[in-house]
Amino acid sequence: MDKPYRVGISGSYGGLNLGDEAILEGILSQLRASLPVEVTVFSRDPDDTLNRHGVEHAVPVRDLSRDEARRAIAGLDLFILGGGGILFDSEVSIYLREVMLAHEEGVPVLVYAISAGPLERPESGAAVKEALNRAAIVSVRDRGSQHLLESLGVQQEIHVTADPALLLEPQPIGEDALEREGGERQGKWLIGMSVREPGVAAPDLEPDHYHALLANAGDFLVERFDADLVFVPMESRMQDLQQSHAVMSKMANPHRARVLKGRYTSGQMLTFVRQFDFAVGMRLHFLVFAALQRVPFVALPYGGKVDGFLEDLQMPAPRVQRVNAGQLIAHLDRSLDTRRDLQARIGEQLPALIERAKLTNRFAVQLLQGTRARS
Repeated sequence: MDKPYRVGISGSYGGLNLGDEAILEGILSQLRASLPVEVTVFSRDPDDTLNRHGVEHAVPVRDLSRDEARRAIAGLDLFILGGGGILFDSEVSIYLREVMLAHEEGVPVLVYAISAGPLERPESGAAVKEALNRAAIVSVRDRGSQHLLESLGVQQEIHVTADPALLLEPQPIGEDALEREGGERQGKWLIGMSVREPGVAAPDLEPDHYHALLANAGDFLVERFDADLVFVPMESRMQDLQQSHAVMSKMANPHRARVLKGRYTSGQMLTFVRQFDFAVGMRLHFLVFAALQRVPFVALPYGGKVDGFLEDLQMPAPRVQRVNAGQLIAHLDRSLDTRRDLQARIGEQLPALIERAKLTNRFAVQLLQGTRARS
């Protein structure tokens, strides 16, 4: 057997977000199918990463000194930054530290289908420009990020690929999964909903506005379509649970809604989403999972990475910050009436997106084979 290539992967990994874990799963599955690899993940929770993904090594990136991080990088054949929406003002310096160390150690860097922004601080833009101009290959998952990086002065060609989570495979959860979460459906429809917390990646979200917006939408779905609602927390360890309950507390029909409580892998959540007749969501990867299962949906985008995915599906939508309850309810009414058309549109656009998601792995293979040829 050929000696395995040594690959480091750094992103928002460590079990905090099912979407990020889906990204890592997509990257790993493609790499493992292409080449013999020995993977080190720079993780926020190495034990979770080792158990969840079965990689050879995981290191506690947030606890490593600069010299410790350098030693973990020095023996690699390739350092991957990404994927995911990781380059924004408050965390740029965190994620770029290992990139700069890789440059210093002569390890090629692949920027893997990331999103960028908001990047409003001059020092953030300067750091991104310096780090990415020295990368071997730069790829992003949406055109908005391409335009932003170009505006910051990134001179490297910026390839627009697609989110590696589009390559996720479903995993079994059992036929009684919904019953285990609180009983059988009462109504005609089962509709999944997703919220997210305001924070550093979505600084202009106003909780009272979108809580009331989603509560009104939820009551409309219950009363107009006899629907049961299931809130899907993609960040169960963080604030999605709180945000979901905050929305339910404003509903007139909270008894027709529940919040998922079980612990799921990304692949299991992908399987769970298949049970929904329709979906309404803010979080990008909830929408990705719905698309993969051909579940028609209405998106409530809060930032550029969600906008980019909707543009790729030819399903653009106004930002949640600019929508009122009446507009959203009218949009939901139309969308449910035309759900078969939405489903068909997803089916038409998704194959090309999946092929774009595979392109980033080909860049990785190209770089790895190049390092072996030069050694």
